[in-house]
Amino acid sequence: MAAITVAIIAIAGVVLGWIAIEMACKPCLEKGREAIDQSLNPDYDPDGDADTNIRAPLYPHHPAAAPSPSPSDPAV
Repeated sequence: MAAITVAIIAIAGVVLGWIAIEMACKPCLEKGREAIDQSLNPDYDPDGDADTNIRAPLYPHHPAAAPSPSPSDPAV
């Protein structure tokens, strides 16, 4: 009888642990599942994503962030 009790407690612990991991890591697991689904889909086109812009500059030019040269600067 003790072996059955231990087995039931162990199974309950595994199930509760699985549920806790699912709840804690849900966003990460969902992204992983989406990535697996996309990689297994033969019709998926990675170039068809509208939200990615590969031609966007890595360091966009912000003129307000650049310091303006002073008139007394000899390098100008």
